[in-house]
Amino acid sequence: MSTLKLGNIGSLVTYDSNVQKMVSHKNIELVIGDDKIIDIGKKLDNADFFIDCRQKLVTPGFVDCHTHPVFLDSREDEFHMRVSGGLSYEEISNKGGGISSSIEGVKNASETLLISKLKSRMDKFLFLGTTTVECKSGYGLDTKTELKSLKVIDEVNKKHKIDMIPTFMGAHDFPKKYINDKDSYVDLICDEMIPEVASQGIAKFNDVFCEKGYFSLDQSERILNVGSNYGLYPRMHADEFYDSGASKLAADLKVASADHLMEINCAGIEALASSGVVGTLLPGTTFFLGKPKYAPYKELKNKGVHIAIATDYNPGSCSIQSMSFIIMLSCIYLHMNILEAIKSSTYVAAKSLMMENEIGSIEKGKKADILIWNLSRVEEIPYTIDSQQLNLILKNGKSIFTA
Repeated sequence: MSTLKLGNIGSLVTYDSNVQKMVSHKNIELVIGDDKIIDIGKKLDNADFFIDCRQKLVTPGFVDCHTHPVFLDSREDEFHMRVSGGLSYEEISNKGGGISSSIEGVKNASETLLISKLKSRMDKFLFLGTTTVECKSGYGLDTKTELKSLKVIDEVNKKHKIDMIPTFMGAHDFPKKYINDKDSYVDLICDEMIPEVASQGIAKFNDVFCEKGYFSLDQSERILNVGSNYGLYPRMHADEFYDSGASKLAADLKVASADHLMEINCAGIEALASSGVVGTLLPGTTFFLGKPKYAPYKELKNKGVHIAIATDYNPGSCSIQSMSFIIMLSCIYLHMNILEAIKSSTYVAAKSLMMENEIGSIEKGKKADILIWNLSRVEEIPYTIDSQQLNLILKNGKSIFTA
């Protein structure tokens, strides 16, 4: 086993599960072997290889726990319809835009083309410091195309250095032919899609867009329960545009994560807190859609809800891939302090993927997914997002990018 030592670290900022809080170590060293962290301390023994961190900041790699990256074309025209024409996301969707407008592209595109597009997107995520990314299907809405989307995720994941966590999201919207018979589409998801997805063996999670105009509480509960019966862990898009009671359902079902939460009510907050469900906030979507109301981070935090943040990268409502940018938005609009934002984009994000024992913090035995910054202080991350922030990215202990 060859070993790698990181030394001359100015500040190492990470969540520490032993003391259950964020810590900042000065002049610390760490040693990596067989893709994992094997020692952390001061004046450690020499290793086979050495990286001089030049008194710069070191943090865990980002974990982006909510993305929709399998699509063909972007939807910049919808952006201009919002900013120039004054149309809302919901109005554009009702006119045939939104999620449904991406369906034909994915359905008609070859696997080879989708793989090429997805690989390029993963390259950018990694370049920006994201070392693990959750990837949803959901631009197929039929069995064949949903399976194709998951296969595309799997093919890229096998070859790419980034870790991709696949999520089935056939319950992203309703195909046009089911618009007046929504329960029949739910039947299709439950009776055909989920069994086929489980048999394919790629997806880890099953996600539902539980929202007025999309999937009702009863429909969402059925889909998630069937998925659980087939070994797919439940996740939810909850209370994004309306207070629908989705957060209470998320708590009742003990889903891995309830995401968005801009319109969550007090009862929903209490339910998430008592159930231990992670709340994943997506301020990039609120920002990109030009909406004034952000998720109530302080209220969620004060009640004890574990909070992750993520990009919600997708072609329609958020084209942001930079977690540094999401951290900036979280500090400004959610009123997070910087240590909270780092924790939410690393350790808690890993927790929402049920991977906090493997990734999300710099601790002995965990994967060596590590960012060496061109910055000296963690407070500089949201302050310098338009500069080259990263000097070196280590994925599984291997250097994959140097500035």
